Amino acid sequence: MRLDALDWSIIALYFAFNVAIGLYYKRRASRDTAEFFLSGRNVPWWLAGTSMVATTFAADTPLAVTGLVARNGVAGNWLWWNLVASGMLTVFFYARLWRRSGVMTDIEFSEIRYAGPPAAFLRGFRALYLGIPINCIILGWVNLAMVKILQLLFNVGKLEALAMVLGLIVLTSTISTLSGLWGVLVTDLFQFVIKMSMVIVLAVVAVHAVGGIDAMKTKLVASGRGSVLGFVPEIGSAWMPMITFLVYVSVNWWATWYPGAEPGGGGYVAQRMFSAKDEKHSLFATLWFNIAHYAVRPWPWILVALASLILYPGLADPETGYVRVMIDYLPSSLRGLMVAAFAAAYMSTIATQLNWGASYLVNDFYRRFLRRDASEVHYVQASRVATVLLTVISAVVTLYMGSIAGAWKLLIVTGAGTGTVLLLRWYWWRINAWSEVSAMISAFVVSVLMQTVAGLDSDRPVDFAWIMIVTVAVTTIVWLAVTFLTAPESRDTLVAFYRRTRPSRFGWEPVAAWAPEVRASTDGLANLLDWIAGCVLIYGVLFGVGKLLLHDTLPGVLLVGLGCIAGGVIYRDLSRRGWRAVVE
Repeated sequence: MRLDALDWSIIALYFAFNVAIGLYYKRRASRDTAEFFLSGRNVPWWLAGTSMVATTFAADTPLAVTGLVARNGVAGNWLWWNLVASGMLTVFFYARLWRRSGVMTDIEFSEIRYAGPPAAFLRGFRALYLGIPINCIILGWVNLAMVKILQLLFNVGKLEALAMVLGLIVLTSTISTLSGLWGVLVTDLFQFVIKMSMVIVLAVVAVHAVGGIDAMKTKLVASGRGSVLGFVPEIGSAWMPMITFLVYVSVNWWATWYPGAEPGGGGYVAQRMFSAKDEKHSLFATLWFNIAHYAVRPWPWILVALASLILYPGLADPETGYVRVMIDYLPSSLRGLMVAAFAAAYMSTIATQLNWGASYLVNDFYRRFLRRDASEVHYVQASRVATVLLTVISAVVTLYMGSIAGAWKLLIVTGAGTGTVLLLRWYWWRINAWSEVSAMISAFVVSVLMQTVAGLDSDRPVDFAWIMIVTVAVTTIVWLAVTFLTAPESRDTLVAFYRRTRPSRFGWEPVAAWAPEVRASTDGLANLLDWIAGCVLIYGVLFGVGKLLLHDTLPGVLLVGLGCIAGGVIYRDLSRRGWRAVVE
C-alpha cells in the first residue's frame, strides 16, 4: 500500500502522542505498585470501561471476525456472542465484590478466600501459569495478526513484518514500563477513538464499493451465499450442528475460563474493576464494557467482512479480506489514519497484557515468595523488568505460532469446567483451595486426553462439543468430590473474607452466624432480574442495529426498542434501590 508524506506524518504524530502520554505519567507511576498497576484506585467508570473495550479490540479481532463471517456467515460470531451472559454476571453479581475485596490482582484473591499452603500454592502457580505461558500465547497471537497485516500493507516477507512488529513491541513496552496503568488507560482511550472512527469509515467505504447495502445483499444471494446474512446458525449446519450451538449457549459461557471473559470476571477486566474509584464505578465500567464490546463494535467489522466476500471471492486466507479492502478501496487521504488505527488496536492490547502479566509476576510471585520486605521503588523497578521479560518471551512465541484460531480453541478447551468453581467461590462457603486446584488440573488433563487418547479434534464442531461436555462434567465431579473430601477453610479465614466482601448471606449461613454484625447483600433476586435485562439489552441492540443496517427496518426497530426497555428496567431497579443500597 502506498503512503505519501501526509500519511507518514499522521503515523509519526500518533506514535509521538503515545510516547508523550508515557512520559507524562512516568513520575506518577513510579510512586508505588498501587499507582503502577491500579492507578491509585481512582479511575472513573468511563475510562476503566473504555480501556477494557480497547484491550479486547486487538489487531487480530477484525481479521478473526472476517474469517468467521467468510466461513460461517454472520452467525459465526456466536463463537464469542455466547459470552454475553457471562459478562452480565460479572456486572451485576461480581463487580462490586471484586472492588470490595481490595486486592491488587485477581490471583491475590486466593489468599483472602483461602489460607495455608494450598492457598499459597494456588496463588504462586496461577501467577506463573497465567503470567507467562498463557499471557504469552495471547501476546503471540496478537503479534501474529499484526505480522499478517504488515505483510499485506507493505508487501514484505514474514521476517521483515516481524521486525516491524518487534519495533512496535519495544515502543509499547517502553510506554508501559514508564507510565504504568495510568498511561495504559489514557492511551487506550485515545487509541479506541481512532480505532472505532476508522473501522466505521472503512465499513462505509466497503459498502459503497459493492454498490450499497441492497446491492450487497442481492449479490450475496446471487452468488449462492445468501445464508451468510442469517444471525443464528441454520439447523444442521456443518460448522455448528445443534449440539455445538447448544453447548455454546448453555454451557460454554459459565463453565469455561477464557482470558477477558472469565466467569465472574478476572485478568485485566478484574484489574480495571480494582482500579475504579468505588463499587459504583466498578459496576458501571463493566456494564459499559459489555455494551460496547457486544452491541456497539461488531457491525463495522461484519459489514467489511460481507463486502470482502463479494470483492474477493475464494480467498485462500479469508481473514486477509479485511486488510485487502483497506488497501484497495480506502482513499489515499485516509490510509495513514487507518495504519495508525491498526497500530492502536495492536498497542492497546499489548500494553494491557504486559502490565497485567507483570502484576502477576511481581505482586503474586516475586513479592509474595522471593522478596517480601523490599521498598515500593524496588517493586516498581521489578515490574519494569518483568514487562521487558514478557516482551522478549512473547516475541519468541510469535515465531513458533501458526494459527490464531488454534490458540483460541486451545485456551477454551483447557479451561473447560473451571468456571463453576470460579463463580461459586464467592457464594458458597464450603469451597476451599483444593477445589480450585483440582478443577484446574482435571480440566487440563481431561481435555488433553480427549484430544489425544480419544482422538477428538477441537477443530471439528461435534468433537469440540463433546470435548466440552465431557471435560465440564468430569471436572465438576472431581472438584465437588475434592471439596467434600477435604476440610473447609478455617473459621477465621471465612469470617475475615465474609466481613471484607459481604457476599450474599445465602450460601454463607454458617459463617453469617459467626459474624452477625455484617450487613450482607440481600439483593440476589434484583441482581438476577438485572442480569436477564442486561442480556436482553445487549442482544436486542446487537441484532436490532444489524437489522437496521441491513434495511430490515421493522424487526430492527422492535429489537432496539426491546433493548431500550431492558435498559430502562436496569436503570429503574438501580435507582429504586439507591446507590447506598447497591454498594453496601
